[in-house]
Amino acid sequence: MSTGPTGEIYRVDWLPGTDVLHGTCHCGAEHTAQDPVEMWEWMLGHPDGHRPPGDAS
Repeated sequence: MSTGPTGEIYRVDWLPGTDVLHGTCHCGAEHTAQDPVEMWEWMLGHPDGHRPPGDAS
């Protein structure tokens, strides 16, 4: 069930010539992975497992 737009933007780019995906979360954190499932689990697990750049907490 959706409660409406959240304004969160996730981006996944494929790095040509490789099997690597580069993901950018709406918070600005970045992650690379070869497995698309791993990439989406990382993104949708926000904020567990990643922090925005410069976040020391």
